[in-house]
Amino acid sequence: MRAALFVCLALFLASCTPIQTGSAGSKTVVTGAAGGSTSQNANASFERCAEPFGTLALLEEQEEDWYYIIIHEYRLPPTSKLLRLMAQQSNCFVVVERDRRGMKAMEKERELQQSGEMREGSSFGKGQMVAADYTLTPSVTFSSEDSGGMGAAFGTLMSTFGGSAGTVIGAAGGAKQREASTMLTLVENRSGVQIAAAEGSASKFDFGLLGSVFSGSGGVGLGGYEKTPQGKILAAAFADSFNQMVQALKNYRAQEVRGGLGKGGTLKVGN
Repeated sequence: MRAALFVCLALFLASCTPIQTGSAGSKTVVTGAAGGSTSQNANASFERCAEPFGTLALLEEQEEDWYYIIIHEYRLPPTSKLLRLMAQQSNCFVVVERDRRGMKAMEKERELQQSGEMREGSSFGKGQMVAADYTLTPSVTFSSEDSGGMGAAFGTLMSTFGGSAGTVIGAAGGAKQREASTMLTLVENRSGVQIAAAEGSASKFDFGLLGSVFSGSGGVGLGGYEKTPQGKILAAAFADSFNQMVQALKNYRAQEVRGGLGKGGTLKVGN
């Protein structure tokens, strides 16, 4: 009976902590599919464009610490997969392949064409690829803060079901606030000029610690729950930053420099 009460409490606490992006209470998630300019089951709060701004390539800086955390610690796919879906669902960009493995697959098809193995009319000759007008580069900052006061409150509450469980939760801190802040930068490839930059964020309370307490007390283990929020928070933060970037681009005005870009600027140096 006691274990069942612990499980019910954990589910109740989890249900009271929706992912927040932008304004409080927002539940932005990246779901559904995209095909050409159409989308299926996309989040209703996701920004859409009447027509694309241009073609888009994605660049992940794989040597950065945040990329290592996502791939090796959180075991999540590259962020480019998430951003590809967002970009196409929004109809704000036409995504072109520039990933190393994707480019290798394209090169393989051309090699087969040149070897004579392909059917006649396959048309894999030169001049078929589409240029990328823009490059989108993501970055991520993670933070994690203990919420000691809330943990103490959980300890008091849980002690009514059994002193040992309440003591463990109270001593361990109980709850942890996990946050992710994302940045997207958009560069025009012909000029190298940065067109836009946008920051987004998301947060969620993680009650995964309760799972370890339950599993040690004969209850149902919920430890896996502490791993799933990372992916959800990351998707929500990128959706927030992408939405903000698109909103800025819809009101885009080019930055003008007197005398022309790259021709000395107005901040002159002395003799």
